[in-house]
Formats: sequence, C-alpha cells, structure tokens
Amino acid sequence: MAADPEILDELRRLRSRVPYLTGALAASVDGLVLAQDTPGVEPDGMAALTSAALGIAVRLTDATGQGGFRELTVRGAYGYVATYAAGRTAVLTLLAQDRVNAGRLHLEGRRAGTRIGEFLDSRAPAEAPGAAAKPARGAARTRAARTPRTTNARTSTDS
Repeated sequence: MAADPEILDELRRLRSRVPYLTGALAASVDGLVLAQDTPGVEPDGMAALTSAALGIAVRLTDATGQGGFRELTVRGAYGYVATYAAGRTAVLTLLAQDRVNAGRLHLEGRRAGTRIGEFLDSRAPAEAPGAAAKPARGAARTRAARTPRTTNARTSTDS
C-alpha cells in the first residue's frame, strides 16, 4: 500500500519541528503501516509491535478505570518510543533520542496525532443512520461504560 501523501507530509513536518526525533510512523490499530519516516527501522515490524503494545495499553487503562487510550511512552537507555491515538482507527508512533525535550515530544506528538486522526476520520465511510459506532480494535470500553452505576438513578435494568 502506498503511503498517503498528507500523512507523510505531517510526519515530515513533525520531524522538522522536534529536534532529536529520529522516526515517525502512522499505523492502523491493527498494525498496518499507513505512512512512515523511520530510517534504519523496519516499519512493518514497528507497526506490528505498536499494535501489540496498544492492545496492552488499552487493557491497562480499561482495567484501572483511566478511560480511553490517549498515549503510551516507553523510555529506554537510548531514547523514547511514544505512541499517540490518531483518531478512531490509527496511532502515531514516534522514536526520539534520549536528549529530546520530552515535553515538546508530547506536545507535538499529540497535535500531530490529532491532525492525522481528523484526516483519517474524515475519509472513513459514513455509517448508516441509527447504526451504533463500533469501537476500533483495541478501543475497549471504560469501566464506567460496562459497569452499572450504583447511585439512586434508575438503570435500564430497573423495573
């Protein structure tokens, strides 16, 4: 699959805005590469690992009641791997050297993830009227969404 030029341009702009950023990849939550600028890193493997890490991160946020996935950061001896939500069906993964300004990395990564997500979501096929939106793979429901509240408010199971 050829990389989407708009997403690839966003990745390149991101790399120019963040000093010490060494790679950027946009992938579907299923681990398919949408666009990449990752010199020296095999993009298909990185997308697959991102998908696996995303699955764990989503389960962790769900199990702890922290809400929907937003981002995941891993810091190694030589730098960072940061993954950000990019709309309903994609993620943005960034690679950076250890000397990167982590605040700048997160600020720009979140912004780029939002822009990529808006672009991809705008191109997604429209759903049939009245159809319930399916969460993307890995987009687990929060505890609040699956556990009835125990307040005085009536629930759908009350008679």
